[in-house]
Amino acid sequence: MSRLRHAGTADQVRLVHHSAGRNPSAAAEHLFDGCLTDGPVGPVGLEIEAHCYDMADPVRRPGWDELTATIAALPALPGRSLVTVEPGGAVELSGPPADDPAAAIAAMTSDRATLRASFAQRGLGLVLLGADPLRPASRVNPGPRYHAMERFFRASQTGAAGAAMMTSTASVQVNLEAGPKRTWADRVRLAHALGPVMIAIAANSPVLGGGFTGWQSTRQRVWSQLDSARCGPILGESGDDPASDWARYALRAPVMLVHNPDPTPVTQWVPFADWADGRVLLGDRRPTMADLNYHLTTLFPPVRPRGFLEVRYLDSVPDAIWPAVVFTLATLLDDPVASDIAAEATESVATAWDRAAQVGLRDVRLHAAAQRCVRAAAERAPAEVQESMDLLARSVDQGRSPADDFADRAVRYGIADAVTQLAQGEL
Repeated sequence: MSRLRHAGTADQVRLVHHSAGRNPSAAAEHLFDGCLTDGPVGPVGLEIEAHCYDMADPVRRPGWDELTATIAALPALPGRSLVTVEPGGAVELSGPPADDPAAAIAAMTSDRATLRASFAQRGLGLVLLGADPLRPASRVNPGPRYHAMERFFRASQTGAAGAAMMTSTASVQVNLEAGPKRTWADRVRLAHALGPVMIAIAANSPVLGGGFTGWQSTRQRVWSQLDSARCGPILGESGDDPASDWARYALRAPVMLVHNPDPTPVTQWVPFADWADGRVLLGDRRPTMADLNYHLTTLFPPVRPRGFLEVRYLDSVPDAIWPAVVFTLATLLDDPVASDIAAEATESVATAWDRAAQVGLRDVRLHAAAQRCVRAAAERAPAEVQESMDLLARSVDQGRSPADDFADRAVRYGIADAVTQLAQGEL
């Protein structure tokens, strides 16, 4: 049975009080034991976020009541994805785990088609871009968690980046099994090493809030402006023990929110370990295990261990190529021969996160690594993914990412018209 599951939303986390969270050693043991699950690779889960636009007025941000009413009227989704609304009104599909990448892609493709058609009937378009190129950051989801997060980011002097992250970015997230325990270290290292190359391949956010930013993946740029203790990679110095790396990362990360009983922002820097051992009391108390579990939902590393591996560094990319991007990433991690190729190809660019986000495939080393990785995946692609793989391979060979296509469209037609065209389904 797959260890993957529907991710759900952080607002739906059930809080079960347990005193074990009060002891740093117990907390570390809990983190270590729950980090990764021993088992075979294969199953894949997908989550895809799309910005929602009024096709008649792309500057207008559809409101919460409008979005929830549209979702309530949806027919049954054939692939059984969950539908949720992000803080800024982006609509997310979270698919159940499928047996392999091709099955996950097929299910998500069918759900995307149903979702797009239903939203279009109400004059709304769903656009797959890594960042909102037109509208200023603004929250429409009234959830108390997101209100508290806004206050936290303002208090920590990252208000602009926090608001952009919450309300103006969108991604394709790929969830993969942790694999056999003996492979965890290599697997987690490779998932990180692939980050810069996959960011360059999938970069699709050259414009944010009405202006070109000079970055191919402005989404990645926004995330890099948040504190690295919460959003940076979890890898330790050697990367030989990812479970210990995750426990150390989570205990050192500052507490963002405390339930009292609603989420309340923590405006001073308090590592969870300091709360757990009583050096600092938050909400006039020590933490419970439920507090620790909730703390984990406020950590956003590019690869997050949740029993499985949650790969979070991809921009949202167009329907024509996201299947190929997903298949490439899953194949490079799950196929042993492709993994060896990817490990060798990415060795010289494994830490080039900012370089990848800024210039993408224009970097010679990233371009060469991307070509090797995509070719390795393309050689293993089944027929149902081949058309998308061919399109991705041609783009990568030309040194182009989706960001280049959108930039060309925005220059030719203007940003607003470019967004409207995509919202209306024009290729």
